[in-house]
Amino acid sequence: MPARRLLLVHAHPDDETINNGATMAKYASEGVHVTLVTCTLGEEGEVIPPGLADLTADRDDALGPHRAGELAAAMAELGVTDHRFLGGQGRYRDSGMMGLPQNHRPRAFWRADTDEAAAHLVEVMREIRPQVMVTYDPDGGYGHPDHIQAHRVAMRAAALASERAYRRDLGEPHTIRKIYWNCLPRPVVEERLTALRSAPARPFPGVAGVEDLPGVVEPEQVTTVVDGGKWAGRKTAALRAHATQIAVPDGEDCFALSNNLAQPLLATEYYRLVQGPAVDGPPAGEPPETDLFAGIPDAGRGR
Repeated sequence: MPARRLLLVHAHPDDETINNGATMAKYASEGVHVTLVTCTLGEEGEVIPPGLADLTADRDDALGPHRAGELAAAMAELGVTDHRFLGGQGRYRDSGMMGLPQNHRPRAFWRADTDEAAAHLVEVMREIRPQVMVTYDPDGGYGHPDHIQAHRVAMRAAALASERAYRRDLGEPHTIRKIYWNCLPRPVVEERLTALRSAPARPFPGVAGVEDLPGVVEPEQVTTVVDGGKWAGRKTAALRAHATQIAVPDGEDCFALSNNLAQPLLATEYYRLVQGPAVDGPPAGEPPETDLFAGIPDAGRGR
C-alpha cells in the first residue's frame, strides 16, 4: 500500500465529485491510495436528458445500474481506481428525499441497521487502513436521509474499526487518524452565487440560493482548504460523466442539477476536521491546513 491512504464515504454516485472531485484527483495524481465507498446506487434520482427518462424509478427502474456506470466513468476521469459500493452493488437502495414513501422500502439505506451497515465499512477500513476519512456532517450536508445515514455509518464504522474486541474476522483493528466533514464557507458561497446572478449571460434559467448548497458553514468552522485548481478540468470531466444528474455547460464555471439552478463549480474544496490533530483549527492568525494528511508524521507530509 502507498504511504498515504484516503477513504471517502458518500451516499450516491455524483456526491463524491460535487464535494471532493478536485481533492480526489489531486491526491490520486500524487500517488495516494484513494478509496471511495458509495452507499447506494442513487436509484431514486431524477434524470436530466430526455432520452434517458425511461431509467427513472417510476418507469423502468433502471437508473441504479446506469449510475454505477457513470460513477466508474467519473472515477476514471479523476484517476481513482478503488471505488466500491457499501456491502456490494445494490445491497442498499436510495431512500429518496426525506418524508417520501421510498424512505420505508425494505432495502432503503435510511432503514438499514447502523451497526450492520457499519460492519461492511469496517472491513474496508481494516483492509485499506486509511489515515484520513472524509464524509458528511450529522445533517448530511442538506438533510437527505441517505446522507445522514452515510454520516452515521461512517462515524460508527470508524469507532468500531479501532476496537480490538470487535469482529476480528473483519481484519486487524485500525484507527483512522483524521476525520473530516465536507463543508462550504458561507462567504465563498455568497460571493460565487452573486457572481452567477450578475453574469451577463446565464446558462441556466435560475441561480441556486445559499440554502440549496450542502454543508454551508461560517468561515471559522473551516479547518482545511485544498487547492484543486490544477485538477479543475478533471473535476469538470467527472461531473459531465454523471450525465443523468448534472448539466455542465461548455466554458462556464458552474453546473446545475435537475432543478436547473446554476451553482458554482469549485476547484478549491473545504473541510472541517472533527477528529485528529488540530481539531480546533490553526492557531490564531495562521491560515487553515492545506493538506488532509497534515500532522500525521508517518504520512510523509507536513502542514
